[in-house]
Amino acid sequence: MSQPRKLSVLMVCLGNICRSPTAQGVLEARLKLAGLQDKVTVDSAGTAAWHTGKAPDPRSQQVALQRGYNLSHLRARQATREDFDHFDYVLAMDEDNLNDLRVLEPAHYQGELSLFLDYAFPNQKRSVPDPYYTQGDKGFHEVVDLIENASDGLIKVLKQRLEV
Repeated sequence: MSQPRKLSVLMVCLGNICRSPTAQGVLEARLKLAGLQDKVTVDSAGTAAWHTGKAPDPRSQQVALQRGYNLSHLRARQATREDFDHFDYVLAMDEDNLNDLRVLEPAHYQGELSLFLDYAFPNQKRSVPDPYYTQGDKGFHEVVDLIENASDGLIKVLKQRLEV
């Protein structure tokens, strides 16, 4: 008897050092709480290659850790056309990254390419703001708040799709 196929989610922002690794870490933790860690894989990438191989921004790591999410093992990479062959969900943090991903998206892609916050705020076209240039950690906390909400909405959809 074959094992059921896992679902896969790719979180994407610009540099893959703030928003998308935070989204990866939060979603992985919440999937574990929901008992879905063996049914869904999560990764993150950036549309730009500036930070390839680097750990998440120290401020992202600090705020995430304060909120119970460890991002220290993550490393930045650039999104590629091949990602569409491996991920059921490719979720952008903002419209600019969504547009960049649409350029990469092959015509045959059958998965979901959308804004991540659609899972928290349907039909509102909301973006996770980039906290990189903000002072202090307030912007990073806002990012975690938004990502937690969207992760919970996505998990509801994943549960339905997995029929659990």
